[in-house]
Amino acid sequence: MTNLYAVLLVDPAADREVIRAAYRVLARRFHPDHGGDPARMVELAAAWAILGHAAKRAEYDRSRRESLTPAAPIPAQPPSMAGDLLDFGRYQGWTVMALADHDPDYLEWLARAPAGRAWRNRIDTVFAARQAAAATLVPTPRTTRSRRTRWAGRR
Repeated sequence: MTNLYAVLLVDPAADREVIRAAYRVLARRFHPDHGGDPARMVELAAAWAILGHAAKRAEYDRSRRESLTPAAPIPAQPPSMAGDLLDFGRYQGWTVMALADHDPDYLEWLARAPAGRAWRNRIDTVFAARQAAAATLVPTPRTTRSRRTRWAGRR
């Protein structure tokens, strides 16, 4: 079953007006008259035909909920991953490694803050690994001098 909300790039809890606005923006981008993809436009129109009407949307949501209910319980995360996920703040659900790529300043603050005491060892490990990787990189020599150094002695 195709996720119609993903086709229109909206959240399932979005209002009808938000869904309508998303449809209109995507329709302008993918309409064949404007050089867009005809197959993508067909998907967009089909999604709007269902999500644009309250009764059809309610029926779709009900069938989607029934198909998404798991038959078996979802297994818990392995302990190595569960201990690596932040469980608070604006980065809740992020791993420390992903956060080091995205916002290293936040991790440095978290390591110093009282709330981050439990994470300090993991954060230090990530930063130490990054420093070791950076130390192994060999800078490439420059073959030409910059304009500033080339003309510095001729003034």
